[in-house]
Amino acid sequence: MKHLGILAHSAEGAALCFRAFCQEGFGELGPHDHPDVTMDCIALARSMSAWDDGDYASIRTILSESVRRLAVAGADFFVCPDNTAHMALEEPGEDLALPGLHIAEVVAERAVGDGRVRVGVLGTRYLMDGLLYPRAFAAHSMAAELPDPSDREVINKIIFTELVNGVLAASSRQEYVRVIEQLAGRGCDAVALVCTEIPLLITPETSPLPTLDSTRLLARAAFEVAVGRRALPTWRGGPIED
Repeated sequence: MKHLGILAHSAEGAALCFRAFCQEGFGELGPHDHPDVTMDCIALARSMSAWDDGDYASIRTILSESVRRLAVAGADFFVCPDNTAHMALEEPGEDLALPGLHIAEVVAERAVGDGRVRVGVLGTRYLMDGLLYPRAFAAHSMAAELPDPSDREVINKIIFTELVNGVLAASSRQEYVRVIEQLAGRGCDAVALVCTEIPLLITPETSPLPTLDSTRLLARAAFEVAVGRRALPTWRGGPIED
């Protein structure tokens, strides 16, 4: 089995991915069993000012150091359970020390498999204002639908003041459900939860639309690589090739 490296950028999403990866092992390999996994986390605080400044190159340097440390630890490949971080990982630069799965490609693959046509996108402000998911979905002939600008601010505020700190408030869940209902009214046939903390707040049972849980989809894809069911990835940062 291959050794997984988890590049953590925000603690709660990374912890959920780690747990989901191990649970895949428990379910398929037997009690207490899973492929080797190592996590590396440089505190999000080191990157926040660069996110606000749009300095993705500096963030890529920080994330690259985590990948290097995962390689030294013996990992064969990596995943980054942080959708927004992929905007920095896609910046031009030296190849990352390990090949990795790209989270937007994993989510798009599942959306295509489910027959989705128009998918709502919930994530950080940086991600919702960017092209990561519109581009990934368009490459598979799907449309990405974004919340209104005011609702993007609501979604983003809840992520950074609550979810990344492990706070799950019923009032915030109601706000997310309201936004998802609006996306459903605009013709969406699914909603992509593409901040990896959002699945802690919004579950399939509470969502008005079918969910694409980026955290667990990434963990599942990583498990498939680790057990040889999916090919070892080849992406080492930089723009994704269409």
